[in-house]
This record gives sequence, C-alpha cells and structure tokens, in this order.
Amino acid sequence: MKDDSTLYVGLDVHKDSITVAYAIGMSEVELLGKVGTTEAEVDRLCKRLQSKAGRVSVVYEAGPCGYGLHRNLVAKGLDCMMCAPSLIPRKPGERVKTDRRDAIKLVRSLRAGDLSAVHVPTVEDEAFRDLARAWSAAREDLKQARQRLKSFLLSHGVHYLGRANWGPAHRRWLSTFSFDSTWQQLAFNEHRRTIEDRLAQCERLEVALREAVVDWRFFPAVLALQTMRGIQFTSAVGLVSELGDLSRFEHPRQLMAWIGVTPSEHSSGAKRRQGSITKTGNSYARKLLVESAWSYRHPARVSIDIQRRHEGIPKAIIDRAWDAQLRLCRRYRKLVARGKSAHVAVIAVARELVGFIWDIGRLGMTLAVARSA
Repeated sequence: MKDDSTLYVGLDVHKDSITVAYAIGMSEVELLGKVGTTEAEVDRLCKRLQSKAGRVSVVYEAGPCGYGLHRNLVAKGLDCMMCAPSLIPRKPGERVKTDRRDAIKLVRSLRAGDLSAVHVPTVEDEAFRDLARAWSAAREDLKQARQRLKSFLLSHGVHYLGRANWGPAHRRWLSTFSFDSTWQQLAFNEHRRTIEDRLAQCERLEVALREAVVDWRFFPAVLALQTMRGIQFTSAVGLVSELGDLSRFEHPRQLMAWIGVTPSEHSSGAKRRQGSITKTGNSYARKLLVESAWSYRHPARVSIDIQRRHEGIPKAIIDRAWDAQLRLCRRYRKLVARGKSAHVAVIAVARELVGFIWDIGRLGMTLAVARSA
C-alpha cells in the first residue's frame, strides 16, 4: 500500500536480466529477485514498485546497455539515476561480488547520497554522438591499417628514403613498389586496399557529419569552438558531442574535473601532495583536448585557416579566442622556461584550455539564441 515514504531501488542490469533490491525509507534492504529486460517485464516491475510507495527512486550503473532503460523508467514517472561505476563506494578488502550484493549496495549508497550521476543525453544528441564516434573509430582503424603496412614493409627490409608521412610522394612510391613473390605481393595489395577502404570510409563519415551538424542544436557551439587555435571541424564536433550541453557545468573547474585534467592529490595534515592528472571521465574528449593544446607551443598568430573559420562569427567570440591564444602560448613558454618538460607544459595548457572552451562554447550558444529571438 502506498504511503509518503520513498522507495529506494537498486538495479543490477545485464543484457538479459535485472536483479532488483529495494528499501522503503530507512528500513532494511530486501531482495525482490530477477526480472527480464523486455518492455512488458519492465512495465510489470514499475507497477510493483509504484504500488509500494508514493515516490520511487531508482539507480543502476552506467554500462554497455545504453540509456534505454533510464528513458523507459523516467517515462513511467520514476525518479531514475544512472551512476558512475568507478565512483561507487567500495569497502577495502571486499572480495565477494554478486548481482544480489551489487543491487543491495546500490540501494544503500543511493539512500546515503553517495552516488555520482552520469549525464544522460537526449535521443538526438546520442544519435549525433554515435555518428561522431563512428568517424573517430574509422580514423583509428585507418591509423592501425597504415601501421600494419609499415610493419609489413619493415619486416621485409623495405625502406622508404623520404618521409613516410602518407603524403603524395609516399603514396606514389607505394603504388609503384612490388614484391618478387606473388604471395607477398598479394598480401601487400591487401594492406593497401584496406587503407583505401578506410580512407573512403572516413571521407563518407566526414561528409555525413558536415551535413548533419547544421541541423544539430549545438551547431553554434561547434562554430564558436572552431575560432580557437588547434580546434578544427572534426575536433570541435568530437568535443561538443562528448561534452554535451556546457551549461550543465556551473564553473569551468567542474568541466576540468569531468574531463580528468585536474591534478590528483593525496594530502594529510600540513602536507599537500599533488600528482599527475586524474584521467577520469571521458577519455576521447581528453585526447582531443591534449591534441589541440599542442598547437599552443608556437607563438600566437592567426593563420589563414583560422581566418577562414572566423568568417561570419561574432566579434565577441573571435576576441575571446584571441585572448585564449595569447594567454595559453605565454603560459607554455613560461612553464618551459621554468624547466618543465614539454608534456607537463602541454597538460597544464590543456587544463586552462578547458576553461576557454567552456566560456566560448556557452557564449556561442547564447549569441545564437539572442540572434534567433
């Protein structure tokens, strides 16, 4: 029978089953058992939970099953949270892990307020992110295919005298080279064909991204980020698709921590010890960020390519991007002059770059809304 208490529910979700545990208010945690993952079985579960209390709060770990269950539960009126698995409290020395224990632990942690929620994107944002990740995966496949071909040539003592950077001269040399053995030539041709297929795939996906991004709600943020040095179209699309709505971060320090570029710390008493960056959160966004930060090791300037990306962008955004370039280039030089290694300096620049991305991305969305109003 319903009452005014809150029903806390923990779900241990797998592909074919969901283990359910619950507690009403501060009472003991009870195990409800296992249910299926079909829509009909989830509907029956929701009705059973809603019959026990007036307010139902559900939590489960983010995992490979996506956001479908979360959206389904929210649509049925349940308060649902996906939590970060790496931030769930764990007892030292705990050696037994079962679905039942995980579900009960989630109930207790939810009731204590010890869980960190994972941002759930909209259906449209998730679809665009999938397209951006497909392009990233294709680029990674292309990189691996090129490395396999280089390794194949090296293992047979074949050396290219120039720079093997896949430029026009390097590609012409590959197209004219041949092995004496028919079998080796066949393997060589297959390696080259794989590279050509991956190149074609990357081109198709990039064209699709350029066509789709125009209708995406974060298109103004993508345009605004491209005014910055080191952030071209693909980098801007990758960053915005992974970061999502920048307005959900009240301060740039929150975004820095989310990407994982803040220093780790182990302090006690009067001692304060900071170490390397935490590397928590989104690894792909962090990778794009660090790649962009390397461009600030050179003196500040506005190249022809950056000028082209400035066309049609409000002056306030362009001025902010120039401020970022001046500050970050100066920051890199100062750190190197103090004896810091290039890698340490670039990570420090990347951390400050996050603040400018947060500011310029939000500014781009704000100005776009003001124009449309």
